This record gives sequence, structure tokens and C-alpha cells, in this order.
Amino acid sequence: MKLIFATHNPGKLIEMQALLSDLDIEVQSAYDLGLEEPIEDGKTLEENSLIKARYVSEKIGEWAVADDTGIFIKALDGAPGIRCSRWFDGDKAKYTLDKMKDVPVGERQAYFETVSALVSPEGKEWIFRGKIDGTISLKAIGKSRPKLPYDLVFIPDGEKRTFSEMTDEEKNQISHRGIAFRKLREFLEKI
Repeated sequence: MKLIFATHNPGKLIEMQALLSDLDIEVQSAYDLGLEEPIEDGKTLEENSLIKARYVSEKIGEWAVADDTGIFIKALDGAPGIRCSRWFDGDKAKYTLDKMKDVPVGERQAYFETVSALVSPEGKEWIFRGKIDGTISLKAIGKSRPKLPYDLVFIPDGEKRTFSEMTDEEKNQISHRGIAFRKLREFLEKI
């Protein structure tokens, strides 16, 4: 089976390939196939993931998967939310920390949510969700992954480390995207 991941984000592609590595599925990215990114003008994570997956499936005629992820910070009234990749054009981790400089330790709750959409060549659609609660750190910690800036400042509940301090395998075991992709994987194993 060929599965086209509607992403131009190498960090996301690496996570997807790792989670599906032992299945008989070839995962390619929309970027590798030269597809441009569609405009994400949905009002929800689900709408945006469906926009991307539908676009790729229609263009290539293959199974397509897309995800949309948001980080929702309580002290910032849920910002950046579904706009996290477009919230600030620059160092997003630093910008987030600057916005929260006066927020005390006990009030830095946040959660990451991923919605993954799978679209078949025939146009059938499935949705898979993953969510993880945590807090925003006081400073950026760890090694930055490509296009995953919030990993530097997000500490999952039950952890003392940011996502950026974890190995890819550790992060994938507990992350929002890992949860959604494992649900996707369980579905793909059955078809």
C-alpha cells in the first residue's frame, strides 16, 4: 500500500514513517511528490486535516493522510490553537515564552491536540484524534526538531522533560500525534 502524507514538515514525516515502519506501507510526503500545500482555511483541526488529505488524494489518486495539530495554552485563552504554525513568523518558542513571562508556574497549563484524516482514493474519510495535557516550561529546553518549535517548551503531564528533551521513540509513545497515528495504524492494519 502507498500512503501519501500531506505534509511539507520533515519532522512530522519522520514520526509517521517511524510509527508505520513495520507495516507493508510505503509512506511518501506531498513535498517529495512536488505538491504544493493547500490553503488551510478551516475553523477546526478536523477541517484543516481534511482539506489537506482530500487535496492530496484527489491530485495523486492514492490513499492520503494529513494531520493538523494545535497547542492550546490556557493562560493565553487557548492561543495559538489551530493557528500555531501561523501564530508568529519567527522563533515561536521564544515568542510563546515572552507572551507568558508573567504567568506563574501553577498557571501554565496547555494541551496539544492532533486530528489526523485519512482519505481513500474513492473519497471515503476517517478521523483519528490524539490529545495530551501538560504545561509550558519557563524556558526553551532541549534540541529543536525540524518545524516542531513548541516541543522546546511543552512538558507533558507526568514528565519533567520537554518533548525536545526526549528521544523520538519516547515522544512518540506519549505524544498527541503518536496517539492519533497509533489509532490510524490500528485502522490500517485491518484494511
